[in-house]
Amino acid sequence: MSEHIHKNHNKSLLLYHFVCPIKYRRKVLSDSVSETFKKICLGIEERYDIHFLEIGLDGDHVHFLIQSVPVNAPKKIIRAVKSIIAKEIFRLHPEVKQMLWGGKFWTSGYYVNTVGQYANEEVIKKYLQNQGRTNYKELHKNQLKLF
Repeated sequence: MSEHIHKNHNKSLLLYHFVCPIKYRRKVLSDSVSETFKKICLGIEERYDIHFLEIGLDGDHVHFLIQSVPVNAPKKIIRAVKSIIAKEIFRLHPEVKQMLWGGKFWTSGYYVNTVGQYANEEVIKKYLQNQGRTNYKELHKNQLKLF
């Protein structure tokens, strides 16, 4: 189970599930490339407040379960991760770059979802409504939207 990250002025438990497809959906993650991939991710952990709780390779895309701190927005996290991994894979495994014409390892897009250890949307709503106040006033309520 994930632990809270303690900083000088905050305590957080932010978990993100990212899914990143490899360019052209090519299957380039051989055993040796996968081992390098893992080492690169562990190196990222040493330099940034980005912690890989799990990395899953699924042929032509990668799943990351990442814990980070509030100062790192999801976009900033995945930009750093994808950039560093791509540069290092191409440097250490030039054969991969030949398989991915155009010089890019990843597609430009990704999927991200937050992961809650303690609560889902309904639990949080109930928590807010039951904060010990007898006069809770719901100021706004809206349906969850998928854009």
